[in-house]
Amino acid sequence: MPHRGRLNVLGNVVRKPLRQIFSEFSGGTKPVNEGEGLYTGTGDVKYHLGTSYDRPTRGGKRIHLSLVANPSHLEAVDPVVVGKTRAKQYYTSDADRTKVTGVLIHGDGSFAGQGVVYETLHLSALPNYTTGGTIHIVVNNQVAFTTDPKAGRSSQYCTDVAKALNAPIFHVNGDDLEAVVHVCELAAEWRQTFHSDVVVDIVCYRRFGHNEIDEPSFTQPKMYQVIRNHPSALEIYQNKLLESGQISKEEIDKIHKKVLSILNEEFINSKDYVPRRRDWLAAYWAGFKTPEQISRIRNTGVKPEILKRVGQAITALPENFKPHRAVKKIYEQRAQMVETGEGIDWAFGEALAFATLIVEGNHVRLSGQDVERGTFSHRHSVIHDQETGEKYCPLDHIIMNQDEEMFTVSNSSLSEFAVLGFELGYSMENPNSLVLWEAQFGDFANGAQVIFDQFLSSGESKWLRQTGLVCLLPHGYDGQGPEHSSARLERFLQMSDDNPYVIPEMDPTLRKQIQECNWQVVNVTTPANYFHVLRRQIHRDFRKPLIVMSPKNLLRHKDCKSHLSEFDDLVGHPGFDKQGTRFKRLIKDQNDHKDLEEGINRLILCSGKLYYELDEERKKKDRKDVAICRVEQLCPVPYDLIQRELKRYPNAEIVWCQEEPMNMGAYNYITPRLLTAMKALNRGSIEDIKYVGRHRPPQQQRDSTPITYKSRPRLSRRRCSPSQLDTHTKTL
Repeated sequence: MPHRGRLNVLGNVVRKPLRQIFSEFSGGTKPVNEGEGLYTGTGDVKYHLGTSYDRPTRGGKRIHLSLVANPSHLEAVDPVVVGKTRAKQYYTSDADRTKVTGVLIHGDGSFAGQGVVYETLHLSALPNYTTGGTIHIVVNNQVAFTTDPKAGRSSQYCTDVAKALNAPIFHVNGDDLEAVVHVCELAAEWRQTFHSDVVVDIVCYRRFGHNEIDEPSFTQPKMYQVIRNHPSALEIYQNKLLESGQISKEEIDKIHKKVLSILNEEFINSKDYVPRRRDWLAAYWAGFKTPEQISRIRNTGVKPEILKRVGQAITALPENFKPHRAVKKIYEQRAQMVETGEGIDWAFGEALAFATLIVEGNHVRLSGQDVERGTFSHRHSVIHDQETGEKYCPLDHIIMNQDEEMFTVSNSSLSEFAVLGFELGYSMENPNSLVLWEAQFGDFANGAQVIFDQFLSSGESKWLRQTGLVCLLPHGYDGQGPEHSSARLERFLQMSDDNPYVIPEMDPTLRKQIQECNWQVVNVTTPANYFHVLRRQIHRDFRKPLIVMSPKNLLRHKDCKSHLSEFDDLVGHPGFDKQGTRFKRLIKDQNDHKDLEEGINRLILCSGKLYYELDEERKKKDRKDVAICRVEQLCPVPYDLIQRELKRYPNAEIVWCQEEPMNMGAYNYITPRLLTAMKALNRGSIEDIKYVGRHRPPQQQRDSTPITYKSRPRLSRRRCSPSQLDTHTKTL
């Protein structure tokens, strides 16, 4: 909602304690040292904060009101509210969508000017996004900051964008309070009756400037001359009541005095207000840990018999169902994977993660453009009968009487901003859900940059709201051109807030590294590790966003396969190391090296699919003096495991290799952190970290497939130091 009126909504509608609001104006949101578990974050301006309250009604019931925190990026919160509304409807079994309703408050300039408004409106009737209608209230000040309507929109009304939905639009005079109430009641009745969006355009004005120090007559002198001489809505309504004889002047003065007394009392009490141990998350989140509280690290492996059972369930098709022959073959191959335990590929590893979480009682929701089939025709979670057109989703048939929404996979509209915002809001409602958004290509994720910047990377710090949302961003230089190659890994790492010069506590019993970081960024190389990183999102006592640089060519790579034993929890199986079966933040060299290998003269650290190309080159050259380790979790950096490998290879030069150019990818993030790990072991300086990768073009990738594939092998044959980019020597 706009800043104007937000304090009013916080204090008078959602009943946030006035003393708390006054305290925030006095700088009272600063962290307090006393008391364990006092989760205060960095805070935000008063006009951005949210709250919730169970407000009693005159009928003796209670209605839960939730005001979602939002940034200054106008309208960015719209899809977040709608997504949270949909989640609330799921968890309250509100199948007819009449118990939970979203209300969005807009400004006139932003409703007409911000594209996310249109994107959000067009989610309103989509099967897996509808909430049964949203009530839109436009506070129409007839000016946007300093911009007149004629410069702010091309249509007659600021609400004309809603005409695309044939939504009813009510224009009402803001000075006529009873008319406003009547129209809002009418809008609510419309929404409950017809289950569609409705818009109320309150035509009013802004009495003062855009903010406390703004002078509006600089740009709208005539308008503000009229406003200064115009009675307030309160004065107009008081006079109306006095003229009708419904109330006396003494009664009005008594009400004024009572309100002023309450405000003064709350202001005085605000001076001693201390933020209490926060009820910082909704009821579903009871027992979840703040960054100040240690969360036990858990295994994510699954019992072999459960893996077999769910694997058989999600590869079985109805007897008379006739899928496309190519899809039928895929499912036959998956059934064979379950039977033999061998050759499990990326898509099936993902399906096993979803299925095992559902069996454990968790809700799983995946959305994005073309996710049902998968952009790269790898997932096929929804199958189509080639004769009848009937659809079948095996993951809907894992447990008896499975709720049809317990597993939801849904192709979205061609939108990044609104759909990612929707899924973010959905994920915030209940921690016992794995909510994923997949970009068609990672390159397109920047269409939702506001959600990444203002919500995902910083929302917990500003507003004390956790989310375990997973973002799958296909990434990799495969010769598909500059707009189909990079999810801009460097941007996510740049926004990571871990300290590059301090190694945090890494003891597994004391480690809070991920809890204290703003999000996780991974570039995973095996189906089993992907399985575990997804399950890790649920099997912990806190929630953090997960950014996955998901693969493209690894989806069918002959070597990118896992054995079923890497998914289970049995001691001695390949996935079981000293800590148990869980996500491997770093995968050590696969050549059975001992704890000390003095004969290795080069240690290559890399991430993602490049590992397979380097390993292939190493095998061709029979280079047994080179070790290759995969940093699967880039943020936060696994210092303990990197140091383990540095100790294992004491005589090796250290190389960071990436397929991205030097000004992109992980290089600028990894280098200072790798140096910190090295310094702690007296292992050298910045000059001892060698870089292998492309030079520094402004775009992600050359657009010529033959040139790209021709240039790829050079990455495994050349290296350049940070100070001498043009001096190359052989890497392998």
